[in-house]
Amino acid sequence: MTAPDALSQKVTSSQVAADIRRTLTARWPATDDRLDEVSRYALLSPGKLLRPLMLAASAEAVGGDREAVMPAALAVEYLHAASLVHDDIIDGDDTRRGRASVHARYSVSDAIVTGDALIIKLFGALAECAVPEANILSAVRILARAGEDLCRGQVQEALLVPPAHDTPGSGLAAYLQVAALKTGALFRGSCRAGAVLGGGSPGAVDAVTEFAEHTGLAFQMYDDLLPFLGDPAVTGKPGTSDVANLRPTFPVLLAHREGGPAERSRIVQVLAGGLRPDAALAALREVVVATGALDLALAQAREEVRLAKSGLGVLPVAEAAGLLGAVAELAVRRDR
Repeated sequence: MTAPDALSQKVTSSQVAADIRRTLTARWPATDDRLDEVSRYALLSPGKLLRPLMLAASAEAVGGDREAVMPAALAVEYLHAASLVHDDIIDGDDTRRGRASVHARYSVSDAIVTGDALIIKLFGALAECAVPEANILSAVRILARAGEDLCRGQVQEALLVPPAHDTPGSGLAAYLQVAALKTGALFRGSCRAGAVLGGGSPGAVDAVTEFAEHTGLAFQMYDDLLPFLGDPAVTGKPGTSDVANLRPTFPVLLAHREGGPAERSRIVQVLAGGLRPDAALAALREVVVATGALDLALAQAREEVRLAKSGLGVLPVAEAAGLLGAVAELAVRRDR
């Protein structure tokens, strides 16, 4: 099995990733324009560029041309970056990827406007793709739906608060729906749009769509595990963000389902507020470990990766399909 560092290197140092980063950097040179400056800060951060990489790799996996769809790869990064800018405002997070979040570095008003501008800009970028116009129109519809689903997931996430989920396991179904929307939507949109822009057959388009749905779930499940597994100095974001917002995450909901009355009561008590975020996280970590929820959550995330990779064999270009598989593996073998 490939080591996590080697796996990350395979993904982030691939030619596809290098081309995306080069194109993105060239598209956003340093200027004196305030909106461009804030946009550049939001975009040229130390992220893995997974979503644009997935779009470009999906296009290649179905037989398409990478350069022809590169503007669309940038477009999905615009949408992703915008969602993070707005998400950090909603959650009150002052750090992102190991540095000040956009609203903390500039201002809330600059961050809101920059997020809006990036969302608008994605449509102009899509129009630059050197593919048939009908394919571009289909991709516009796909990414517009992805953006809408992302917003719907954000709204539904706010409903995942106690005491509504005081019944054992009652929050898990709602959680999975939120994960499929908030995180899975852009994974799904990136891969499906890439396959459509690449001229893929209906079967190939469906295959990368299913791959993305499972990868998105795996990514969110593992993301929820990072506060219990990772070091905030490495993850680049506060591990207490979810608990500070009284938000039950995947391992916490599993612990609520698996635990007895005492564990469930403790979870509800912690998520009712009143504890400092660091103390609340420590209390939840204790329950998550004691109930076996940590191992269960890891196992489920890894199962989603297995399901994601299982359908990639039908894609006509094996090398690009292999890169998609590496992205899925990386979703559950990362430290940020």
